[in-house]
Amino acid sequence: METTLKNSIVSALEAYLNEHTMSANTFATKSGVNASIISNLRSGKATVSAGGGKEVEIADKYYAQIASAINFKLTKEYWKVIETRQTLLALSTLQDAKENGYTNVIIGETGSGKTFTADLFARQYPHDVFSLKIAQTDTITDVIDKIMDSLKINSSAKGKSRKIHEIVKHLRKLKLEGHKPLIIFDEAEYMKQPCMCAIKALFDEINGECGIIIIGTPQLLRNLDRLRKKDKDGIPQFYRRIKFGIRHLDSVDRSFKQFFNELSITDKEVIRFISRECENYGELHDVLVPVLRELDRTGEDLTVANICKILNYRG
Repeated sequence: METTLKNSIVSALEAYLNEHTMSANTFATKSGVNASIISNLRSGKATVSAGGGKEVEIADKYYAQIASAINFKLTKEYWKVIETRQTLLALSTLQDAKENGYTNVIIGETGSGKTFTADLFARQYPHDVFSLKIAQTDTITDVIDKIMDSLKINSSAKGKSRKIHEIVKHLRKLKLEGHKPLIIFDEAEYMKQPCMCAIKALFDEINGECGIIIIGTPQLLRNLDRLRKKDKDGIPQFYRRIKFGIRHLDSVDRSFKQFFNELSITDKEVIRFISRECENYGELHDVLVPVLRELDRTGEDLTVANICKILNYRG
């Protein structure tokens, strides 16, 4: 990594810490970069002690970690933030939940930009917004541990109830310190009944003090309806708490006009091909980013033939 780029990262770090009124120690915890490395870089020192009076140069990987944590792009970006209807509704829902301690559910089809928008929002409020993804194999214990990891809670508490108590205590502490905490549960279509009950327990303890956002595809509501029909323990109570907080995102605009305009794509054959082959914004990203990057390297034009060649696509 060139010295000029390293210096730019350090300058961007300083601006980030000032913008978010964040201490170096707090940033070290969030980024995973040792506090001594952060301190040395901020003081203009590009080395760190290796013991025995020896100094070694700070490795490139730490600059890369810092860049990732502050969203400093190390390479050219081929994807831009587009203010789609889905993005605007999701952002306003996230903002309302954070500011007022609401609990909301954001429902959108696969590839509608839900996760992209949530990640964007979380980067904007690093002190207050804590995001985690639900995996298909997650148990309630896994989800509770993910919440604690996201909040950076170091606790020896054993058992689900004790851990939830620690989470509530931490969130209340953040609120008393002037923060507006928000927890985001992404990919919640994989959420199981015990996890829903755990969120209900959180809601009852922190309603109005900490926002909760649950993000999922329509499958989440179908799963919830199935559990309601079976009258599973805790599910009617959980549903009552989210019923009027459900926000449905519009269907994806498969003309992708906003994206083509922003990326200056005007070739009608390319536009027709992409609009026919891509079903959502996620697939559009998966086509354009690698293709535009490769075309930058080769100097070739954006054509249907080149798209198919670069992606080895035969659809």
